[in-house]
Amino acid sequence: MIIACLKEVKTREGRVCLIPDNVKQLKAGGHTVLIQKNAGVLSGFEDRDYVEAGAEIVEKTKELIERSDLIVKVKEPTIEEINMMHEGQIFFGYLHLAPIPDTMRAILNSKIHALGFETLQLEDGSLPLLIPMSEIAGKLATQNGAHFLRFDQGGRGVLMGGTRTVKPANVLILGGGVVGRCAADVAIGMGGNTTILDISKKKLDELKVKYGNTCHLMLSTPETIERLAIEADLVVSGVLLVGERAPKLITEDMVKKMKRGSVIVDVSVDQGGCVETSEVTTHEHPTVVKHGVLHYGVANMPGCVPVTSTLALNNESFKYIKYLADLGLDKACQQYPEMKKAINCSLGKVMHPAIMGIV
Repeated sequence: MIIACLKEVKTREGRVCLIPDNVKQLKAGGHTVLIQKNAGVLSGFEDRDYVEAGAEIVEKTKELIERSDLIVKVKEPTIEEINMMHEGQIFFGYLHLAPIPDTMRAILNSKIHALGFETLQLEDGSLPLLIPMSEIAGKLATQNGAHFLRFDQGGRGVLMGGTRTVKPANVLILGGGVVGRCAADVAIGMGGNTTILDISKKKLDELKVKYGNTCHLMLSTPETIERLAIEADLVVSGVLLVGERAPKLITEDMVKKMKRGSVIVDVSVDQGGCVETSEVTTHEHPTVVKHGVLHYGVANMPGCVPVTSTLALNNESFKYIKYLADLGLDKACQQYPEMKKAINCSLGKVMHPAIMGIV
């Protein structure tokens, strides 16, 4: 099989889907590997590293796509890239199609097999290719939130951990999943007055064992969300519905009642966001202000720490890339059923129930 690794094109996105060691393993299996020029530079891998491992460096996107059977990329393909693809090709990477119907429409028209990292799901319900990036995004959410609370960054001028005589920032975390736990780890570590909300009593019990009395744990209701959002200096939202648009948990009316200069970090923005006033931003221009509240909506947060993110993702994703290369799509899905759930669209048809009816 001919495997092509596209260079990421989102603003300040430094991750890469294949590393040189992957190339060696794929070559040993008899495959051809094409790497787009400079694809790995921001993750610490030069073109010569890939060449030494046995890859061919290709500069032009069109040539790379046309020559390949399997295309891998961290973030979703652009519509321009999709229009270069041909029927029967396999694309494997993060898709997050629910909030981007135009991209989904292009995928359907191309009649490729589009597999999403984010919907590959094990029998126990876990999402092995989403977990590592959720860990990083959760930690970055609190770090970035604390940064933008500074007055010189447009925030309230509040120090996360306070001082011996001044109370710390109030941190509200929506969702006790991977993002929420990692956001809480950093918030608690920085000394923030941290509250986690979740709809699952079982999950809250698990979090109680983990955190003890170092944070507050409460059942999530619209009333509780509103009351605590109004009191919060920093809100981190990380609620996930696999493949679906994120639920709107904070309304515009709630945002209007929040403190001037408070910060919202909407980690769920790549699935449409949990906050009614959220919009997608970039690492270059990470915040927008609405009703006096800073909104941080960078959809590719882990891309700003590519050395860490690339390795964390690759530790989980490469085996599935190799399954596709060695076995082909049908046999890979037969032997590893979790891969079937990664198929979002195939040969012009919507395959994943979470995105039915999007277009």
